[in-house]
Amino acid sequence: MARLKSLLATLSGAIAALALFGIMVLTFIDVGGRKFLSESVPGSLELTELMMVVVIFAGLPLVSLRGEHVVFDSIDPLLAAPVRRVQALLVDLGVAAMLAGMAWLMWTKAGQMAEYGDTTAQLKIAQAPFVYLMGGLLALTSLVHLLLALMPTAHHDPGVEQE
Repeated sequence: MARLKSLLATLSGAIAALALFGIMVLTFIDVGGRKFLSESVPGSLELTELMMVVVIFAGLPLVSLRGEHVVFDSIDPLLAAPVRRVQALLVDLGVAAMLAGMAWLMWTKAGQMAEYGDTTAQLKIAQAPFVYLMGGLLALTSLVHLLLALMPTAHHDPGVEQE
């Protein structure tokens, strides 16, 4: 399990980091071009939007794996550890199901976009690969929640003893 977590963190982290670095370089060049050459990078907004999609969706598995998502835990101190564990199990299973459903919807939408040949307005970049990536990363995040439901971790689930 530790090796799988490490591989997942490395892969998702690398994808998100590369996209974020691309956004930084593009912004630097775009701002410098506007300041010193009075020219902007054509399509910089489209490229930034596409790379932001990658950053956000590549970060989802990491957030879930590390238990860094937003948590409403005002009644948790009042619940016994076994009740919190059941609660976490139900939440992980519910989130996994919802993410799997969204992944399926994204994958279906990407297929339609590929069939129609949808592209961005200015640079004419195919949109389907990005939507397929979104669907794949949602599916991966769903699997993370299934793993957390089956093998909970202390940093994710307050009902589990420290590892």
